[in-house]
Amino acid sequence: MEKIVTMQAGNFEAVHTSVSNTELDGKTVLRVTKKDKIDQYDQNTYAKMNGLQFHNGTIECKMLSRLLPDAPDFARGFIGIVFRANENDSEFESFYVRPTNGRGCTDPVRKAHGCQYFSYPGYTFDYFREFGITKYEAPVDLALDEWFTMKAVIENRKGEFYINGQLILTVEDMKHGAEGHGSVGFFVDIGTEAFVSELKVTCTD
Repeated sequence: MEKIVTMQAGNFEAVHTSVSNTELDGKTVLRVTKKDKIDQYDQNTYAKMNGLQFHNGTIECKMLSRLLPDAPDFARGFIGIVFRANENDSEFESFYVRPTNGRGCTDPVRKAHGCQYFSYPGYTFDYFREFGITKYEAPVDLALDEWFTMKAVIENRKGEFYINGQLILTVEDMKHGAEGHGSVGFFVDIGTEAFVSELKVTCTD
């Protein structure tokens, strides 16, 4: 089953975020920013699509990230997707990018952290780095203030994540296991203004 979602704010639930419509590049897009004060990283801050149960399949969207005027110096333009998000937002899987660590970054350490898989709760980027686990991050070729296509192919415990058609990261052991079900949404973190122009979800079961 393929579902093309209209980018109307009413189609999404704001989870610790502000969700609205705006005009960008001549079309109506979804705008998402973090709203509530949450002091930890990789938390449940996203816009969640109403009325969808996703298990396996494909998620594809067009996204653009900007830094807000009051963004702290450690902001990276965090923008991405969540999937298999449960009803009370206490569990989900996520993949996001850090555009300031992308094409224009000259720091090799930061550049290696261009994208991130994480699983809420518990398996955050902070957790992975504390234990020296590097397999859930990879470089990305993108930048702030440019449209890019993000695609996720999900099958049981495995996730493949693409940017502009290029496979960026493969995760063989998603932390909530093979049977997770839930909604799909758009992740945003501190200092980021996220825009989404399209969303297509294909469920294979």
